[in-house]
Amino acid sequence: MKFDELDLSYDVLDALDAMNFDECTPIQEQAIPVALRGRDLIAVAQTGTGKTAAFLLPVIDQLGMREPSDSVKCVVMTPTRELALQIDRQLEGFSYFLPISSTAVYGGTDGAGYAQQQRALKMGAEVIIATPGRLLAHLSMGYVDLSQVEFFILDEADRMLDMGFYDDIMQIAARLPKERQTLMFSATMPPKIQKMAKALLNDPVEVKIAVSKPTDKVEQSVYICHEPQKTGILTHLFNSVNGRRVIVFASSKLKVKELARELRKLKLKAGEMHSDLDQNYREVVMNDFRNGHIDILVATDIVARGIDIDDISMVVNYDVPHDNEDYVHRIGRTARANADGVAVTLVSDRDRRKFAQIEQFLGYQVRREELPAGLGDAPSATLPSVGGKPEGKRRGRGGRNRNVNAGKDKESGRGRRREGGRRRGNKGPRPSQTEGSSTGQEA
Repeated sequence: MKFDELDLSYDVLDALDAMNFDECTPIQEQAIPVALRGRDLIAVAQTGTGKTAAFLLPVIDQLGMREPSDSVKCVVMTPTRELALQIDRQLEGFSYFLPISSTAVYGGTDGAGYAQQQRALKMGAEVIIATPGRLLAHLSMGYVDLSQVEFFILDEADRMLDMGFYDDIMQIAARLPKERQTLMFSATMPPKIQKMAKALLNDPVEVKIAVSKPTDKVEQSVYICHEPQKTGILTHLFNSVNGRRVIVFASSKLKVKELARELRKLKLKAGEMHSDLDQNYREVVMNDFRNGHIDILVATDIVARGIDIDDISMVVNYDVPHDNEDYVHRIGRTARANADGVAVTLVSDRDRRKFAQIEQFLGYQVRREELPAGLGDAPSATLPSVGGKPEGKRRGRGGRNRNVNAGKDKESGRGRRREGGRRRGNKGPRPSQTEGSSTGQEA
């Protein structure tokens, strides 16, 4: 389905055209009409399916039909500061032709950052995109009024609960009007999510999108190795980096710190991203990565969900991801915007069964690589049998919808935005496609 087949305003369609979005992803096709009808929604969809547009577009469309307001009309809850900033950037693009104001509110900032958020909230914003803990802190000070909220959105709800935000979310929800529309998005549907959905949603429509397989442009491979051999494998892989961007995923922030330190000792330009870093430093690291001052970024899963960069040539899973969704999400950082990419996973003895389960989900065996010379003997390359069949050098399969620009002329937008505060007035060039997006698909 194309976006112009949905009941969206010309202003929203104009912005989508400017961003080269034409084809809906499955979650957008199913969720947007439901949200436009005013129904509560619970959607099971992983990162990378285009869910951000699925909840932002109907809200933007409805807010755009009204006079601009300084009252908070929409609250978007998200687990991390990086994701809050990413959603705010996407909202800016989607609402380019509409006078909608927004602000991102998140922790990890210094006193000046907190004061800046405070000023923005006091000036008024129609859409607040926030992490639960930081929004609750501002609410406790008494200058944020949620009595006019019409839309309550929970993005990556399962992640928020994993991070211990259940009580914070329920306290925030208690301050909202009972008459509101609630949209909940989650990659999984465990009992705790079902419990929260029952408490917050009113007769919701349920939408479930199957976990997609990796795009066929990602060339996957695996090294079966002993844990001490992993650093040697990385050194071998990075001999051919030559200025290309690489992300290395590790399972804990302690391991991220140790690994980044080891890579820097090898004279490699490596940076690190984990929750112990404050927001200002994280932004410096991300800018260095984007600008080529850093070739290798070592990161944890949660922090890495805010990484939104196109030209990442390689992803290395230093540790096997916890589940299938995380594997697809990790390797989806590469091979974006119709580019090719490489994903390498290092599988030690303790992770062999976990990776075998990932291969069962994929439906094929990922290509085995021989250990580089000088690293000693490798364990047996045979993983525990949990299903799937060997596919030799086969790449991942599945894939994203290709981007088709309709190039249609539409009516002009609603006009100039109001100035002041976070109002987006003259923003210069028309919005470009959000980094890492393809059709309606997000990172």
